[in-house]
Amino acid sequence: MADLFEDYRLGNSWDEMLGGPNEARGPYRAVHHTLRSMEPEALRERAEFLARSFLDQGVTFDHAGEERPFPLDAVPRVISAEEWAIVEEGVEQRVRALEAFLADVYNHPEDMPTAVMQGIIPWELITSSPHYHRAVHGIRPANDVRAHVSGIDLVRDEAGTFRVLEDNVRVPSGVSYVMANRRAMTNVFPEAFATLRIRPVHEYPRMLLSALRAAAPDGASDPTVVVLTPGVFNSAYFEHTLLARMMGVELVEGRDLICSGGVVKMRTTQGEQPIDVIYRRIDDEYLDPVHFRPDSILGVTGLVAAMRAGRVTVANAIGNGVADDKLIYSYVPELTRHYLDEDPILPNVDTYRCTEPEDLAVVLERLDEMVVKPVDGSGGKGLVIGPTADGATLDAVRERLVDDPRGWIAQPVVQLSTVPTLVGGRLAPRHVDLRPFAVNDGTTVRVLPGGLTRVALPEGQLVVNSSQGGGSKDTWVLSNQRHSVTRNPIQQDVREIVVMTAPDTSHEDAAGAQQQQQQQQQQQQEQQLRHVGAVEAGTEASPQQLGHVPEDAAKDSPVEAVAVERGDGPC
Repeated sequence: MADLFEDYRLGNSWDEMLGGPNEARGPYRAVHHTLRSMEPEALRERAEFLARSFLDQGVTFDHAGEERPFPLDAVPRVISAEEWAIVEEGVEQRVRALEAFLADVYNHPEDMPTAVMQGIIPWELITSSPHYHRAVHGIRPANDVRAHVSGIDLVRDEAGTFRVLEDNVRVPSGVSYVMANRRAMTNVFPEAFATLRIRPVHEYPRMLLSALRAAAPDGASDPTVVVLTPGVFNSAYFEHTLLARMMGVELVEGRDLICSGGVVKMRTTQGEQPIDVIYRRIDDEYLDPVHFRPDSILGVTGLVAAMRAGRVTVANAIGNGVADDKLIYSYVPELTRHYLDEDPILPNVDTYRCTEPEDLAVVLERLDEMVVKPVDGSGGKGLVIGPTADGATLDAVRERLVDDPRGWIAQPVVQLSTVPTLVGGRLAPRHVDLRPFAVNDGTTVRVLPGGLTRVALPEGQLVVNSSQGGGSKDTWVLSNQRHSVTRNPIQQDVREIVVMTAPDTSHEDAAGAQQQQQQQQQQQQEQQLRHVGAVEAGTEASPQQLGHVPEDAAKDSPVEAVAVERGDGPC
């Protein structure tokens, strides 16, 4: 029998499945045994079925202008109950610390934040962040939640320790892949879900809707929630439609909304209907042309005024990006101790602050050993990996660091952990990261079991975004207790997407996002001009030509690219 693990070479990275040749770690024993007894052709057939099913469902991503099926590897990532307990507690703690920081920054319009007054973080680092917005100072959400949804990116270092790579509390994306991956894997490997105690992920729409309703302005007994999308040209449109359908709420564009008398209303066939909560999937700069980009047609004029009047809640809150800033990320361990009086459960990746002369000197001296990142980069853009960069690239980066130290951080190269991945008909170690999703309803921070595992498919690649040739894995969090997969009663549409009943048989912006939204805005302006011309000519354009969302758009819409950085486009 051919061996899928033939020529599988363990390197310097922590391999999550194997502690040595053919020595499976505890959580992976069942999966390893199955793979060892499986013919390569059998696994390849299942992998091809996964690719076909994703293509048929429209689960694709944009790579160099071409729509491709999103690569889902047939080998899952497995995390034990004990390991997940640490991750879950650490992510929950991280979210609470970031919430406290954001409240400290925006709830004190006249005073300095306490973290600044106590010398923990310089005020000029906060105010110089490109995503710090003075326009929302003093706006206090109804339930004091600003990060309703958080995506905390984690990696495992050479010792197998989970570390926080970065925080995403603006418009973190990718949860649609988590649900799509699980549905596909359940169909392809039903025997695994019948025998292993794998925690389900179908509760996410219920968690999200509950948190959004809890964030409604005071006095809203039956709040109206909508999902605000930039439109069909956004690479994350599949996720927007999927979440709207599964929560049973309306999917709207900026042109569907109007702000009148401090109230945001939705245009419907029955007239204008007030809305209470907007789950926005648009960057801050496009949300309100009064305070941000005056040429934006993606948002709603007067939205910030309605927020200040307490008539509508925007989730996630405007201005959250200051907590995503990679330089401010380096202060989160100190901020956690300040706000929570707790030591961080999940450590950061070691980080050099180029704003500090001593750190900058070390970075310049060891530039060929460092990973250098722009503080507001996304999708891996601008990132330079010193050991693989040529001399000209390092010289250019050196000049940028000296000219603009506030714009960069540096980190030692972390050999991300590896998981066996099907490559060329055999299994090979490939680097992975993990984005758990946390939902905060103001009372409890709940972490979805597993999250999105992204895998760098090219050999030796450390950047895991799909635009760099990456893919994903279904993340199986094991439980010490048997979990039954039941129908979610919250909406009828939910069971169409996420019900995965196992059989009885025995046997997982940033610069790039802003550029994309500028292109979307231009396309929508062109559409409107064509619409005006059509009306004048007596041949009014169809709803599809005007970019209106078809009712069944979620079935065939493209999904966003997955990236190593934050943002609503590439994640």
